[in-house]
Amino acid sequence: MPNHLINETSPYLLQHAHNPVDWYPWGEEAFEKARRENKPVLLSIGYSACHWCHVMAHESFEDEQIAQLMNEHFVNIKVDREERPDLDQIYMNAVQMMTHHGGWPMTVFLTPDAVPFYGGTYFPPQDRYNMPGFPRVLIGVAEAYRDKPDDIRETGTSLINELRRLSATGGADHPIEPELLDAAYTGIAKGYDSINGGFGGAPKFPPAMTLEFLLRTYMRTGQQAALEIVDHTCRKMANGGMYDQLGGGFHRYSTDSKWLVPHFEKMLYDNALLSRLYLHYFQGSQEAFARETAEGILDYVLREMTHPDGGFYSTQDADSEGHEGKFFVWDIDEVRKTLGARDAELFSSYYNITESGNFEGKNILNVTRAPVAIAVAHDLTESVLQYSLNESKRKLFELREQRIKPDRDEKILTAWNGLMMASFAEAGVILNRADYTNAARRNAEFVLSNLRRDGTLLRTWKDGVAKFNAYLEDYSYLAEGLVTLFETTGEFRWLKEALVLTERMIEEFWDDQSGAFYFTGKSHENLIVRSKDYFDNATPSGNSVAALVLLRLATLTNNDHYRNLAVATLREMSDQMRRYPSGFGYALSAVDFLLSTPKEIAIVGKNPPDIRPLLAETWRPYLPNKVVAPGFVDQSEPAEVVPLLENRPLINNLATAYVCENYSCQQPVTEVSALGEQLQL
Repeated sequence: MPNHLINETSPYLLQHAHNPVDWYPWGEEAFEKARRENKPVLLSIGYSACHWCHVMAHESFEDEQIAQLMNEHFVNIKVDREERPDLDQIYMNAVQMMTHHGGWPMTVFLTPDAVPFYGGTYFPPQDRYNMPGFPRVLIGVAEAYRDKPDDIRETGTSLINELRRLSATGGADHPIEPELLDAAYTGIAKGYDSINGGFGGAPKFPPAMTLEFLLRTYMRTGQQAALEIVDHTCRKMANGGMYDQLGGGFHRYSTDSKWLVPHFEKMLYDNALLSRLYLHYFQGSQEAFARETAEGILDYVLREMTHPDGGFYSTQDADSEGHEGKFFVWDIDEVRKTLGARDAELFSSYYNITESGNFEGKNILNVTRAPVAIAVAHDLTESVLQYSLNESKRKLFELREQRIKPDRDEKILTAWNGLMMASFAEAGVILNRADYTNAARRNAEFVLSNLRRDGTLLRTWKDGVAKFNAYLEDYSYLAEGLVTLFETTGEFRWLKEALVLTERMIEEFWDDQSGAFYFTGKSHENLIVRSKDYFDNATPSGNSVAALVLLRLATLTNNDHYRNLAVATLREMSDQMRRYPSGFGYALSAVDFLLSTPKEIAIVGKNPPDIRPLLAETWRPYLPNKVVAPGFVDQSEPAEVVPLLENRPLINNLATAYVCENYSCQQPVTEVSALGEQLQL
């Protein structure tokens, strides 16, 4: 018999709909039952691409005896963390306070008033790994709830007080100055792994936002060491097993320090952040590998992660056929049989394929030698080698397509779509790929059509059903994606939509007392705390993105109110940025924009094809601190909203660019080369 999850749309919740556990979705029905029966709530939070979530589900939630214990002593609630990041954030903070570590699956025990009093992450079905078995935990917690109510109440009160304190930064008394950026760079550089790239040891997560800040540091200071960290880390990640060498796209993280053995799930947000990083590094360096990696990611997203109507799916699982990574790994005999001896030898030399393998007897493709070294060793030209490798990749990719693919979580999340939209929008103009621009445009249309109701943004869409009020990150990421789409196409409707969203974001989330934005809006259900999120973790915090998008919009629309809100937000975060710079990569990029004198570039023409060459030149170099206002002479509304477009006539009836800075403009130009020279000044 199915449980109460059977009518949910989340693939993760539906995976548990036929467990013998009497699962409920988060909601009043479950808590009313807990109050009526005076039972604690067992809250389990995970997501569909999470390997250990599947393990615990199989070991415990599918086990009749463990399920009986859960049903007898608890009201059981299952939550998809990607649908409900508000709940995930609150209860993850509580678990970290109780255990000093966190992760998923997350298991938290609550009172019937949703107050946490005990928790952890994965629990095995029997005592092992120096961890108590889940049945022992269940019995112990049930007894404590029954026999020690005062202790439970005291623990819960203490945790709530601590959770409230997390959102109170106290702000900073001193102004934001370049010294903050210098100190942050010094702090980040201390953790750099000069051998393998990245920061720290295993496991290694792709530090996209930190590397973006280091690219900006190089632009601001000329500090060569900052650029070397970016170059080295980008190369190591792109050559490692964490990057899918055949199909494109990055896996979640590397279990070792060398980027070799990944945790095999692929997340939309990682690929959004990393594609943009490689795009920006390509702008700054013109390195072919950076362009190839960006295109590999974006082509993967178009092929594997795009709904027919333009939305982007959330995740691809780590497991297939019950084994982690099975879809992605190779045995040398399979390679030889498919490619023939000569091509297999070249392919194996380049992608480090051996008889013994590098992962459970199989091979994760990774690059450890330069093509020139392999060409010399086999007495070939590089072009002949490259042709062989390309043909071999094509054949093996086609063979891999016949395997059973990992499951895909096809829910569409507003925030993650905003991140991916921005990357496709930039890639379209930087790489001259109209298909990428079109993907961004279709995505914007999809999200705005399907994830809004009566002016309110919604969080998630699946199978025609959109639900849950959107969070700060949904508003800020989507606004940023739409601003970028305007700046790369000149289609004014996207800027108008971004401004509507921004006004709603301020109205719903801004804290008038302390400054900065809450995670949840005024219209949201009441939870045990109304928290704020400042750290840039796997995804940037909503506050970081809100600050940067407000600064960009303030510059575009000459709106001092937006700028003041951004400054107040960054001041709230500035002391923490100084102390923990590696947790604030995106916020530091916003500070870099704030302290710069951004270039303000207006491009006017008669129609979109008319402005395309000048627009392409504007996006060719790496200029992170700029705003771009493309417009057309027959439109009056854009100039009313964007003062930069006021009184911008065409010169000699040709598309014309105006490069301005700090309220003064250079001579208008119509030639691409002349614009290029002005942008470098």
